[in-house]
Order: sequence, then C-alpha cells, then structure tokens
Amino acid sequence: MASDRLPPVIPMLSYEDGATALEWLARAFGFRERDRMTDSAGRISHAEMELGDGVIMLAAPTPDYQSPKHHAEVCEAARKWSAVPFVIDGLHVLVDDVDKHFRRAQEAGATILSEPEDQTYGERVYRVADLEGHRWMFAQTI
Repeated sequence: MASDRLPPVIPMLSYEDGATALEWLARAFGFRERDRMTDSAGRISHAEMELGDGVIMLAAPTPDYQSPKHHAEVCEAARKWSAVPFVIDGLHVLVDDVDKHFRRAQEAGATILSEPEDQTYGERVYRVADLEGHRWMFAQTI
C-alpha cells in the first residue's frame, strides 16, 4: 500500500462504481492511481489516487450506497440543494493551469457547474461535478 506517503488531510469519497470512477478521475481530472484493493466480489474496497502532493481515497462501500447524482434523482430535497452551481460537500484542488484543466474535464464529460473565472481572493476557479455527482472546485493562484 502506498499509504506511507500521505498528507495530513485526505478526502475520502464513495462511488457506486469505484473501478469506473478510478478510470474517469484519471482521464478527466488528471489523478494517478497509486493503490487499489478489491473485495471478494471485485468491488473497490479501498483505492488511493494522487495529483501532485494531494491524495484522495475512494471506495464502493456497499451495494446500497447512492452517489450524490443518484440520490438527487430519487430525493426531492437533494435535487433542490443540488440545483445551485456551488460546491456542496466537495473538494478544492489547486492545479497549474485551470483553463487547460477545465477543457480536459469538459472533454471527459464532467458536468460543468461554472466556467473558469477570476475571484477577488486571488484564484481563478471553475466548478464541476464528476460522473457520480461529487462536486469539485479546481483553482489556480493568480
């Protein structure tokens, strides 16, 4: 396991289809898989991905888990709070070139919540939802 090189804070995400999420996060956001464990049914029980010095962990916890996207399809309250373009329970990730990253995510089919824009606090950011509805804010210091 690559866990001997971990930062002090690590986001942990659940996915209905962990294997597909690993591939998609690499293609769309540029993460690199560094560890994968599966259970006896072949489901992802633990995985680690990295981007620069950052790490995320993910798994497919149970067959009953519903992703944010799936949950919003069957729950009126979740549909309402997901109607805004803001990052709700999401991740903030620094990248070198936010516009290039935006194009990569868009080409991979990410749900664009906001286009790249300069913020008064010194970052250029865009907001996006991944294939299962987890929300991300990618930013570049300007």
